[in-house]
Amino acid sequence: MQENKEIKALFHLIDDPDQEVFDSVSHRIVSYGRGIIPNLENLWENTINGDIQERIEILIHKLHYHDLTEDFQHWKSSSYQDLLTASLLVAKFQYPDLITTPILQEVEKLRRNIWLELNSYLTPLEQVHVLTSILYNYYGLKGTEVGYQHPEEFLINKLIETKRGNAIANGVLYLMLAELLDIPVRAINIPRQFVLAYIKPVQDDGEERQGPMHRIEFFIDPMSGQVFTHKDVENYFKRISVPPVASYFKPLSHNRIIQTILEEFSKCFDDERNLYKRKELMELSRLLNEE
Repeated sequence: MQENKEIKALFHLIDDPDQEVFDSVSHRIVSYGRGIIPNLENLWENTINGDIQERIEILIHKLHYHDLTEDFQHWKSSSYQDLLTASLLVAKFQYPDLITTPILQEVEKLRRNIWLELNSYLTPLEQVHVLTSILYNYYGLKGTEVGYQHPEEFLINKLIETKRGNAIANGVLYLMLAELLDIPVRAINIPRQFVLAYIKPVQDDGEERQGPMHRIEFFIDPMSGQVFTHKDVENYFKRISVPPVASYFKPLSHNRIIQTILEEFSKCFDDERNLYKRKELMELSRLLNEE
C-alpha cells in the first residue's frame, strides 16, 4: 500500500506510551484492511525495539483476525458447513498465511485410499475397521490426550504435518473422512470426552422415536480408533457419577464441533501476554452461536 501522510503519522505513533493513544492508532490502522500488512512488516524489519516490534505483531494479528471473523461468518451462513473448511479457518488463527492446498490433497488421498477398500457388503463394524486401519495403521496417525501445553495438537495443518493430534483434532479428521465416504459416524456429547459414534440412519418413524442412544451401534475413540460398546460407556458414566441422559448421545452439529475446538484451543493461551488470543477465540466461538 502506498504510504500517505496519515499512515506515516500513525506509524510514528505506534510507540506512544499512552495506551489510549495506541488503541486509537491501532483502530485507525486496522481500518485500512489487510493491504497495509506489507507496510507493517517493512516497519517491523526496520525496527530494533522489541516492544515496538511486539506492537506491530499485534496490529498484523488484528488485521488477520478481522478477515478471519468475516470468513467464519460466511461459513456459518453457508448452506453446507463443512468441517474441513472450518478446521482450516481455525488453523489460520495461528497460521494466517497457511497454504491449504497440500492439506486438501492429503485429505483427498486418505479418502481415496479408504474408498478403494470399501464395498456395499461390509457391516458397520467392517466399514469402520477399514477407515480406522488406514488412518491409524497405514497412515500412522497418533493420538494424545487433550492438553493445553501443545496448541498445535488442535490444528488440522499440524496434524497432517506431524500425523499427531489430540482427541478433538483426530476426531474431526475421522468425521471428515466418514462424511466424504457416507459412513454414518457422528460426534456425540459425552461429558469430558470427544467421542464418535456409528449411528444407524433412521428408516422409519419408530426408529426416530427410539432416540439417538438406541440407534448407536458402537462408539469410537478418536485417539486410537478403538471401538467400544454400550456397556463400556455405561461403566464410564458410573465411574464419573453422571446419569447417562439422552442429550449426551445426540449428534453434535458441525457448528457445535467447531465451537468446541475454538473453546478448547483458547485454553492454550492463559499467560498474560496471550490473553488477547483467548478472548478472540472465544469471540469466534460466540459468533457461531446458533440462533
